[in-house]
Amino acid sequence: MAKDNNTPQRKPRFSSWWIYGLIIVFLIGYQFLGSDNFSPTNKTTTSELQEFLRNGDIEKILIITNTRQAKVFLTQEALSKDVHRDVANQPFSITSGTLPQYILDYGDLQNFENDIKKIKQENNLDTVVDYDTESNVFMELLLTLLPFVLIIGIWIYLMRRMSGGAGGGAGGQIFNIGKSKAKLFDEKTDTRTTFKDVAGLEGAKEEVEEIVEFLKNPDKYTSLGGKIPKGALLVGPPGTGKTLLAKAVAGEAKVPFFSLSGSDFVEMFVGVGASRVRDLFKQAKDKSPAIIFIDEIDAIGRARGKNNFTGSNDERENTLNQLLTEMDGFGSNTNVIVLAATNRADVLDKALMRAGRFDRLIYVDLPDIRERKEIFEVHLRPIKTAETLDLDFLARQTPGFSGADIANVCNEAALIAARKERPAVTKQDFLDAVDRIVGGLEKKNKIITPEEKKTIAFHEAGHATVSWMLEHAAPLVKVTIVPRGQSLGAAWYLPEERLLVRPEQMKDEMCATLGGRAAEKVIFNKISTGALSDLEKITKQARAMVTIYGLNDEIGNVTFYDSSGQNEYGFTKPYSEETARKIDMEISKLIEEQYVRAIEVLEANKDKLTELAELLLEKEVIFKEDLERIFGKRPFEKQFDQLGQEKAITVPESTAGETPEEAEEAVEEKK
Repeated sequence: MAKDNNTPQRKPRFSSWWIYGLIIVFLIGYQFLGSDNFSPTNKTTTSELQEFLRNGDIEKILIITNTRQAKVFLTQEALSKDVHRDVANQPFSITSGTLPQYILDYGDLQNFENDIKKIKQENNLDTVVDYDTESNVFMELLLTLLPFVLIIGIWIYLMRRMSGGAGGGAGGQIFNIGKSKAKLFDEKTDTRTTFKDVAGLEGAKEEVEEIVEFLKNPDKYTSLGGKIPKGALLVGPPGTGKTLLAKAVAGEAKVPFFSLSGSDFVEMFVGVGASRVRDLFKQAKDKSPAIIFIDEIDAIGRARGKNNFTGSNDERENTLNQLLTEMDGFGSNTNVIVLAATNRADVLDKALMRAGRFDRLIYVDLPDIRERKEIFEVHLRPIKTAETLDLDFLARQTPGFSGADIANVCNEAALIAARKERPAVTKQDFLDAVDRIVGGLEKKNKIITPEEKKTIAFHEAGHATVSWMLEHAAPLVKVTIVPRGQSLGAAWYLPEERLLVRPEQMKDEMCATLGGRAAEKVIFNKISTGALSDLEKITKQARAMVTIYGLNDEIGNVTFYDSSGQNEYGFTKPYSEETARKIDMEISKLIEEQYVRAIEVLEANKDKLTELAELLLEKEVIFKEDLERIFGKRPFEKQFDQLGQEKAITVPESTAGETPEEAEEAVEEKK
């Protein structure tokens, strides 16, 4: 196979660790190969040494006192003897010249000296006996410097870790800790996201598209005397697509795009945050026109001086002050637009929100039914579906879902289909995915006694019955007594997407929520703890009606809601003790009225409630069709047009107990 010459060859990257490794190898080689450790000198014994000495073969004996070794050097005549043939030709040592022919380890120095002296006197020998000590310079130097090297190495390692990375780049080195850690978007190598990948969010997209247009054609606006905006703040709930919009701007702008998080400015060292802000804007100004995107800006943009009880220097406030100066100060940067995103705009400093810094406040709200349909179209592209899905139906089944939630639904549906070994994803898989995300994982093996199961069945049937009989309650989808997540049973509704809510609508919803406890009271004349989540929900609703929306006649058109969020930090309530007592009484009165109303509805339909609960005990899951068979057509039916907008059709009361066919005929007659 021919090799493609155009393919770039990957060269090994140079690393400073190579140099360190070579130095270590050289020192080890010098220690062992350049010393006597690997010399071919033979080991001998004391008895052999004495024999060599008596034969007059030894010219010199060098006694090393600190290592208890003796080095033996032979005479020239002895080297010609056969007995010393193996040590006759010795190499030359770099460190100590000619090497000894023999080395021996002696025991007691005094006895060793006496034996040599005695043999010399008996044989009248002139053998030289010298004394010396040996030292390993390398090891001594290593042991001396090793503690300092370890301390310095550990210090450098910790400083690199604290400064944001062990490698190179801005912030990676010890002296670059004040450098910006922003990532520069490269349109050639990074994954490119365009505005086509952002479904829904028409208003927000128009705003950010205009910002891109400002940078591409600034003369179009400046020729009329206008100024390019300094910044835009994206505000909205989590998962609505704020960061996705910023990615689309990076892919469309064709200008340098710096991206970082608000927490990237925060460091344990004083002054680092402000230094990084200065360095970030310096880089952006050098590459202008440019865009800076700061995600989760509330990490550094909180209101100043609210909780600084200690009076100490606040590093976060210093960082915010520097950001305010860079965005709009005496030395303002031109052609540098700042995009920021947060879901907590209420805690941001007012100086940061003013015109001239963030000129535009772009709200990224939860998608409506039409936008959810578009989001489904985007996320269903890689999904292998078994049929042509009704996207209008899926959009209606996911009220209140954000873009991230819808992406999770599509992914969860694919996982469910794969778990069931299906070749493609079906409509039921998407419904199961919605149930899984909203309610949690099914727990069919949870141990429930028959008495508890019966109580749960009547509880859920009570919810279904009351909601079916009330005009403004959310239409029912299905009821289940299969434990899911933290709940032992659930009734699934499809709430209307209202922009304005009236008191009667809120009361109907509260009454339907209390239908579970009311059913327990009607059937068993007992109540249980199973209504905890219901009571929590209606208490919040009743408190909101009385204290926030001004929907209570006794309290009047007064609200105690503070949109700035400063009441959370206060130690006093914005109303008197007498008003607090009235609020508590009105909340309790409102809840008890709806509880009595739910009991009345269930008493009037007790036989149908019992039939529904028994069906629920048998099947464990029932749907809207089962309720229509038991109760007849719902008195207040909802239909949807082609655009997904709801149209209300009122069914006459006389049709409540008729068959579905008779009810439809009655509706047609009324039309």
